[in-house]
Amino acid sequence: MQRLPAKLCRNVVRPACDVFINHRGIDTKKNVAGLIYHHLSGMGVRSFLDSMNMKPGDRLFDHIDRAIRGCKVGVAVFSPRYCDSYFCLHELALLMESKKKVVPIFYDVKPSQLQVRDNGTCPAKELQRFRYALEEAKYTVGLTFDPVTGDWSELLKDASEAVITNLLEVEEERKRRR
Repeated sequence: MQRLPAKLCRNVVRPACDVFINHRGIDTKKNVAGLIYHHLSGMGVRSFLDSMNMKPGDRLFDHIDRAIRGCKVGVAVFSPRYCDSYFCLHELALLMESKKKVVPIFYDVKPSQLQVRDNGTCPAKELQRFRYALEEAKYTVGLTFDPVTGDWSELLKDASEAVITNLLEVEEERKRRR
């Protein structure tokens, strides 16, 4: 596992988290999302994964929204039941509204299969927010992975490289604006 150079870590890894991993826990927490979190952590990148960064008593929306607003890059792990979760869609919308760079990973699902459905529990304004964010993410270049035939080590390598590249771009843009 490659580590980031110390100088780069000082420049890139300052806030509480640099990478927010948005995922549907029931589908991906114990495989792709958890593996990406641990792989990035091993490289010296501070990542946020709810099960690793939150403790009992934390206010869910406060903690997650703060992490999203403070991160530099988002990783959205789309899975078959992703769109069933209000939390997943809320996180994705906040990432997109905050103009974060987002690396989509389509895990066991095609982009065309992802749709926000109205089950009658969500206000129309929220549904529109979620649909807009999902469409924006679906049209962002990402990674696709089939858990049956895919190479896990290749996915980790590709996802990590995409995250690091995006972190470096965000840092370069920040330096140019100074």
